[in-house]
Amino acid sequence: MLDLAAGSGRHTRLLLDAGFMVCAVDRDISELLPFAGERCEVRRIDLETGTAWPLGDGYDGIVVTNYLHRPLLPSIASSLAPGGSLIYESFARGNERFGRPRNPDFLLRPGELLEAFAMLTPIAFEQGEIAVPRPAVIQRLAAVAGPRCRLPAATDLGSAPPEEQPRAVANAAEKPMSLEEYLAWEREQPERYEYSGGIVKMMPGRPLDHSTIASYLWTAI
Repeated sequence: MLDLAAGSGRHTRLLLDAGFMVCAVDRDISELLPFAGERCEVRRIDLETGTAWPLGDGYDGIVVTNYLHRPLLPSIASSLAPGGSLIYESFARGNERFGRPRNPDFLLRPGELLEAFAMLTPIAFEQGEIAVPRPAVIQRLAAVAGPRCRLPAATDLGSAPPEEQPRAVANAAEKPMSLEEYLAWEREQPERYEYSGGIVKMMPGRPLDHSTIASYLWTAI
């Protein structure tokens, strides 16, 4: 598993606790060093020097959160092993209304993750405004390098109370949508939605937490 731009190591810890071997990468590894060991390789790398991708390939999973350097996106996709999974979440256009980052260079365009990882099979996609842990505009993608797998049921996604679980939108879920249909439809909606295997679900204003990430990984890998 590759934890790219791993920061403080919160996802490194999650992956190790789940039994994975992890490569944790950042240009500042001061908070990652405690994780270094037999099952965790910690690497200090500046990913934005313009040099060739230094991390090899064959990863069963890659996790990227709150980080965007567009030249890396093709290499991230090609570094997955067949059947490997990608979970990517970062800030999107509109976040400048709430705070940093404000620079468009660091904000995803509508649907950009779907376009950037078009060679993968999306299993879930979400974009829009969130309120927790702080107001922001985000974009999220879970995808696999291979055929679509079964997503975990809503009851598998942690301990959130029922009223906070994803709620199916009746008029949107009557029949599966293509990605193109979803993106055109979603732009006209006032609420936030998730695209999951052709089905559209309304999403609450809570973050994709660690239990959700773990559920996606265990299901996809």
